[in-house]
Amino acid sequence: MSSKYNVGVIGYGWAATAHIEALNNTSQGNVTAVYSSRDLDPAELSATHGSEIKVYNRVEDLLADESIDVIDITSYPAQHKDQAVAAAKAGKQIILEKPITLNLEDAEEIKAAFDANNTKSCVCFELRFISQFTTIKSIIEEGLIGDIHYGEIDYYHGIGPWYGQYRWNTTKENGGSSLLSAGCHALDALLLCMGSEVEEVMAYNAQSTHEIFTSYEYPTTTTTILKFRNGAVGKCASVIDCLMPYYFHTQLCGSEGSILDDKLYSSKLHLRDKAWTKLPVALADSGDVADHPYQDQFQAFFDSLDKDQSMPLTSYEDALQTFRVLFAADESAASGKPVKL
Repeated sequence: MSSKYNVGVIGYGWAATAHIEALNNTSQGNVTAVYSSRDLDPAELSATHGSEIKVYNRVEDLLADESIDVIDITSYPAQHKDQAVAAAKAGKQIILEKPITLNLEDAEEIKAAFDANNTKSCVCFELRFISQFTTIKSIIEEGLIGDIHYGEIDYYHGIGPWYGQYRWNTTKENGGSSLLSAGCHALDALLLCMGSEVEEVMAYNAQSTHEIFTSYEYPTTTTTILKFRNGAVGKCASVIDCLMPYYFHTQLCGSEGSILDDKLYSSKLHLRDKAWTKLPVALADSGDVADHPYQDQFQAFFDSLDKDQSMPLTSYEDALQTFRVLFAADESAASGKPVKL
């Protein structure tokens, strides 16, 4: 039998508004409280989101609310570690926006807190739940493109003043790096598809000279080459200083065929040479959080809580595997040397 889960949201920004709608549209979730450093009107907030919402101005008071089962952390990345550890110690289950933290030491500290408190967790790598990647994963598992020997998934999204997170994203303190800022979605999708552990990474940084991007305190383009333990290789570009429409480039090459974005070629299907078959999927083609499949992800999280099981695909442990590779890539780009994992 399904339970009902009261959710308290830490932070009330752009991502939080998308989260609240998605959480309230699941069959079990109900947002009942929000922490914000701003003075929010509870009546106005409740009317906006269709549920009765209390407002807290101290995280400690939110975590002390015994009626809250799940904490959804959508605050600035630099705040994630302290808030996640505190929420785990308060006995809450946790949804955590990416990036989980801005350094590996903090990420490992969160893991230790989750392990010590038996915390169930969900990290917002929500693109693992979009039909583009659920379909691609099924195609790979069916063997339709054979053994993958090369893959590249790239994130092209100019994050300038026209985009919600630009205000704080430009800082080293909260943006961190191109990969931490946003490109982690592409790296995570690549690791999902390749099906092998990473052995070594080599990464390089670059930066646009356009004045829009000069306020960034870190290089805004990172290209990472990955060597996998099974002999495959991969590439992930994170380009947040491009002037072009959003594009989540996806290409996988295997022994029996290839995938390019929403197109498939497979020798297993006896497809005509030089012709792609178009897949009927929703592409990861938008940087707008309102377009992301949070509801499907949060539904899966609540279903896993009902069963007292770990979150499928995007538990903290799953996400940490991606961030370990990411931190190695940023280390490589800074040092100019390959980094082994």
